[in-house]
Amino acid sequence: MRALAAASAALLTLGGLTAFTASGAQAQVRGEASAAQAAANPYERGPAPTKSSIEAARGPYTVSTTSVSSLAVTGFGGGTVYYPTTTADGTFGAVVISPGYTATQSSIAWLGPRLASQGFVVMTIDTLTTLDQPDSRGRQLLSALDYLTQRSTVRGRIDSSRLGVMGHSMGGGGTLEAAKSRPSLQAAIALTGWNLDKSWPEIQTPTLIVGADGDTIAPVLTHSEPFYTSLPSSLDKAYLELNNATHFTPNTSDTTIGKYSVAWLKRFIDNDTRYEQFLCPLPSPSLTIEEYRGNCPHTS
Repeated sequence: MRALAAASAALLTLGGLTAFTASGAQAQVRGEASAAQAAANPYERGPAPTKSSIEAARGPYTVSTTSVSSLAVTGFGGGTVYYPTTTADGTFGAVVISPGYTATQSSIAWLGPRLASQGFVVMTIDTLTTLDQPDSRGRQLLSALDYLTQRSTVRGRIDSSRLGVMGHSMGGGGTLEAAKSRPSLQAAIALTGWNLDKSWPEIQTPTLIVGADGDTIAPVLTHSEPFYTSLPSSLDKAYLELNNATHFTPNTSDTTIGKYSVAWLKRFIDNDTRYEQFLCPLPSPSLTIEEYRGNCPHTS
């Protein structure tokens, strides 16, 4: 009996060792896969996305803010910087957002914490005057990016090779101007953009154009649609027309704008292919999407 018990104990021990070894091997495989993924794309930030995670008002990162006085900068009118509080994940890409005609940064402030909490340093800016035209707003977006990466208190948190621009109305037109002037930008998003220039074949930056079906200030037929169609066919580009929306829809928290802005910035600033699932296949018309055009992101 004692011999049988000893044999059973040995078998259990062996079984436990086998189970432990298998578990350890699985953990090693998972660790190697994670390491390989990180090596393939060192810019990934945050957990794997889900539909609910990119539609949420806040992402996985806790956000801090700092104000930038207009007296402390040149080339734009100051603003507010939103950034992930942690430094454990290394540096982040950065995005600057311009308001529209007669507006201040308060009109696009909701995008600051929403995008920053997904793993970006974000700056919402005031322009030099509220009447500045798109070409001026484009220059100011670039000045703000230069300030963020070269002189700001958060510059050490930013990867200066991974930058993007956004804007509403004339700020959206300014976004196109900035992308045209600085081809090294990784992403551009124009929200119900306005610009007298309708043709942008020079742009080399992946660009998302967001229009609104009820926009009477920058109607999609004379603004967002020609902006989109003029972009090179070889470019990563998309046109999202919001359903039951107006020119001012981007001025308040909007799930559809937030969702596709996060997906676009993550895919092209962070090179994070985990977000392609939200861009390809192309989104279908819905209660919030009147139309979506584009190409699936090119893989390199």
